[in-house]
Amino acid sequence: MRTKILHSIIIFVLIVTIAIPNKNFIQNASADTSDLKVSGTILHLREGPGLSYPIITTLDEGDPLTSIAREGDWIQVKAGSYEGWVASWLTTSTSTQKTIDKTVISQVDRLNIRTDPDISSAVLGQLSTGNQANLIEENNEWAKIDWNGLSGWVSKDYVTINDSPKKENEPKEDSVEVSTTTIPVNKDTTFTILVDALNVRKKPDLNAKKIGTVTKGQAYKVLAHEHNWVQIQYNDKKAGWVYSFYGTFSNKVKSTSKSSSSKDLESVTIIYNGTNLRTDASTAAEVVERVDAGKTYPIVGVKNDFYEIQLDTETAFVANWVVTTSSNKTSISQKDQQEPRKKGTLNGLTIVVDAGHGGNDHGTTGQRGTEEKGITLKTATLLASKLSAAGANVVMTRESDEYVALRKRVSIAHQYEADAFISLHYDATDDSSINGFTSYYMNSNQKGLAEAIHDGLSSKIDLRDRGTQQGNYLVLRENRQKAVLIELGYLSNASEERAITTAKFREQATLGIYQGILNYFNANEE
Repeated sequence: MRTKILHSIIIFVLIVTIAIPNKNFIQNASADTSDLKVSGTILHLREGPGLSYPIITTLDEGDPLTSIAREGDWIQVKAGSYEGWVASWLTTSTSTQKTIDKTVISQVDRLNIRTDPDISSAVLGQLSTGNQANLIEENNEWAKIDWNGLSGWVSKDYVTINDSPKKENEPKEDSVEVSTTTIPVNKDTTFTILVDALNVRKKPDLNAKKIGTVTKGQAYKVLAHEHNWVQIQYNDKKAGWVYSFYGTFSNKVKSTSKSSSSKDLESVTIIYNGTNLRTDASTAAEVVERVDAGKTYPIVGVKNDFYEIQLDTETAFVANWVVTTSSNKTSISQKDQQEPRKKGTLNGLTIVVDAGHGGNDHGTTGQRGTEEKGITLKTATLLASKLSAAGANVVMTRESDEYVALRKRVSIAHQYEADAFISLHYDATDDSSINGFTSYYMNSNQKGLAEAIHDGLSSKIDLRDRGTQQGNYLVLRENRQKAVLIELGYLSNASEERAITTAKFREQATLGIYQGILNYFNANEE
């Protein structure tokens, strides 16, 4: 009897030992293929790319990691028998691959880093405007880079290649200097805080010394970018670093004197009959006059989301979402100056990508708590990246969690004379068994684009196909441009919610939409 008990204990200990691998196992298993290592004192390996995801295990400083993929500031890695996501700012590269003494600087936002020098190859990650990477090699129109331990290819059309900057002495703490490793920006650029409170740090690192806090609505002069950090003029004597995801960039609007010649001013054109002209920049202000579509007025100023316009003997304010703007200084439109489109690309096309909802408009909420406004923005950002890489001029109706009126979204399409307007949404209904994706159009000139996009989607995603339908949505009904509204599955269906909120689904869905847009314009090439 004692022998049986002893054997049982030994077997139990062996099972536990096998099931719970130790740190030495992680190090040995990863030693041959690792290209990163943990640089922080401890590092949490998480189930997804974000601090809200559950922790799988905790790694120690120096532990080796093998990178698999990247999403924003998060890297998917293997650590022994574990696989999960880690914060890139707590890792360093161990790559021995020789780099050229040059740097690659992204000149556009959401620049794809690909596995091979080919536009059809898989996307490993993305660079933001001003991101800087080391150059490994060049291959015709492509450059291979090393960016925070991630190696891949970027198109040379969207980057500049410079000699690596020489290190200089670190500036004094109180001096306002731009680091030599950062990218200077337009002197009129400001950064406005979008969260309640945001820490300002001495260096672009979450572990750097905190020198202060900024609050929602405050705007600061931008000095430089470094990766996903922005250096701001924190006060008269000090510069500091904040995380760029929690704010928005803008350029100062130069107000024009009322005495200036109207020939030198931008003008607005009314796009709706019965548009209100008001005494102040508010929808609650008194109405001065109601005017019809087609009337044009010179702009004499800007206030909030309103233009101040010159009437015959007085000025009035008009909302910027019910007008289009143009400049009288140029007789040739921007679209006329663009190069003709080549078949197989989106060169010369302007595409508005509309992330549904935002700000206090949360959209629907899934059974597992997914907010529609958040998932539409992620999807829209990924789609914009693919369209930009194909040569399109992409305009997003929103790039952060902000409220944008429906008519303003339509106005953006009119203002840019968009060749296509793509509005992204996720569906919901009281019946939790309903599932599938649907593409909507309203006007006859929108049907062909909707069908092409729907066909592209159906070839890439594994959801029930609910077809292409007419939908009486304002962003379609009031839109003079070719517009499509896509419902990418039901958040009210728990199993579908799990599927459609993954990075894999967003990648496939945006690939399908991109392919549909490309097919449509290839087939309708003039």
